[in-house]
Amino acid sequence: MADAQEIHIREANEGDREAIRKVLEDAYGQYQEVLPPEGWDQYKENIIASVDSSKPIARIIALIDDEVVGSSQLFQSSEAAYGAPELEIESPILRLLAVSPSARGKGIATALIKENVRRAAELGAATLHLHTSDMMESAVKLYERLGFERAYDKDIQKGEILVKSYRLQIQTAAIL
Repeated sequence: MADAQEIHIREANEGDREAIRKVLEDAYGQYQEVLPPEGWDQYKENIIASVDSSKPIARIIALIDDEVVGSSQLFQSSEAAYGAPELEIESPILRLLAVSPSARGKGIATALIKENVRRAAELGAATLHLHTSDMMESAVKLYERLGFERAYDKDIQKGEILVKSYRLQIQTAAIL
């Protein structure tokens, strides 16, 4: 049996920005066909702009053979993550989890989520939140398998799309 490629997780640095943009564009590009053109343009613009934002408290990347194949961002609150203090999420939020389509199925998303959970625990947080939608069906299945539960009171309505909130109880999370 061939050796599995080792996944390395680390904090992103300035030199990783273009690689992160590419991973985000490649990973989220699959939703271009699902969203209306104006919705897709806005969504893509927001995703790409996130690479240069100062709001995340962590930018975490996954590498295989020194190539960036995944990324995620961790935010302190709903205000920092979405400019939405009214959601009243005052614990870390995982956003923009992305894995290059060519690297999927290797445990990269799980490794990135695990690192975000570890960092949230280090911050003393009781929960880690994230938001997703039905168009991200495989991601939803992963989140639920890892122990995230629906947090209906933190959902966001974006036009016709319900952006569903999920919460992981860090102290009882099996992922750690």
